Amino acid sequence: MKKPIVAITRPADRAKKACEIVEKLGGSAVLAPTLDLKPVNTDSLKNLVENVDSLDWIVFTSPTTIDSLNLFYPDFLENLNCNVAVIGNKTGSLLKKQGVNVDLMPDDFTAEGLVEEFTKLDIKNQTIGIPRTASARDTLPKGLEKLDNKVILAEAYKSLFPMDEKSVEELIRKIENSEIDAITFTSPLTVHNFFKISKDNEKLAELLSNNLLTVSIGPITAKVLDEYNVEHIYPDTYTVPDMMELLFKVWRDSNGRQD
Repeated sequence: MKKPIVAITRPADRAKKACEIVEKLGGSAVLAPTLDLKPVNTDSLKNLVENVDSLDWIVFTSPTTIDSLNLFYPDFLENLNCNVAVIGNKTGSLLKKQGVNVDLMPDDFTAEGLVEEFTKLDIKNQTIGIPRTASARDTLPKGLEKLDNKVILAEAYKSLFPMDEKSVEELIRKIENSEIDAITFTSPLTVHNFFKISKDNEKLAELLSNNLLTVSIGPITAKVLDEYNVEHIYPDTYTVPDMMELLFKVWRDSNGRQD
């Protein structure tokens, strides 16, 4: 059985692990980022840092937020004196490596999952800081505000249109020439930007549905694939390793290999 060629569309600085997993599972990775991330020291981030002592909770939604704070405010994490919530075990693991205790992480690695946990625990009338990208969905802050919490949003990084459009155009060419076996998407923007670069969205959607195994990291990204009429699968646990494990299981099953 030939090695499956798997396209990785996540930002280049976060794609190393995904590529390593593909190689470890017996595939070949093709990296074509449809999203770039840039740490920024905005006024809102400065305000959050200056008022950190007023926080009851701080929520970290991605490793990039942590990278940004470490870049601009190296002492921030070690001086935290509030409860810490995260979305996802990768973010939680990164904090733990830096000596930060994680107080709350939902089983469902989504904003909805975290809001549900805050609701279950009846966490109300708290001041909650959320450093993140400005393009993130409003599900988390609105959900926490409905619980009568005060939410302080801070832009810690920007989600940018891919700076290397040619690599994405080359990926689309390979898809059209049946040179790619599977493709993965890890956020709504990786999907939206991918189709913005495409010259024929309907044709591309048909190829992703019929010629490739398209895998989403979870239901939020899957909803965006639905908008483009792309058939897809996603794992029960919304992590990159689980996404890749599912991809290779389905690939091997469909190609008649039993492990």
